[in-house]
Amino acid sequence: MNNKYHINQNPHKGNKGFTRAWHAAKNSWCGLVYAFMEESAFRQELTLFALLTPVAIFLPINYLEKALLVSSLIMVLVVELLNSSVEAAIDRISFEHHDLSKRAKDFGSAAVMLALFIAILLWASVCIPIVLEM
Repeated sequence: MNNKYHINQNPHKGNKGFTRAWHAAKNSWCGLVYAFMEESAFRQELTLFALLTPVAIFLPINYLEKALLVSSLIMVLVVELLNSSVEAAIDRISFEHHDLSKRAKDFGSAAVMLALFIAILLWASVCIPIVLEM
């Protein structure tokens, strides 16, 4: 490419089409496996997902509500993966205490907490009326 805007091209970005999608899928799978093997918080949230997804499927609610409940659990996993990636990047830089490193890690932790809060709010708003009708 002789594009004047591509000064420092990444040598790993050369794949296109199906090859790119295949490599992206392999990398994504590796990320999930690594998160499962190394991150206890991810395993806990994945367990929550595995236990509550069948509950959502069998609840007497419409498909949109089922999708919202399951999506809220997936969102927790996504945010946990992003939090873990921030922590890994900070740890790669240095294990020394630094206020900015602590702030970055705390922001990630807060994001996970908010994602969990959204999931709890959605589950409560769907499940409480069902329980009250019993």
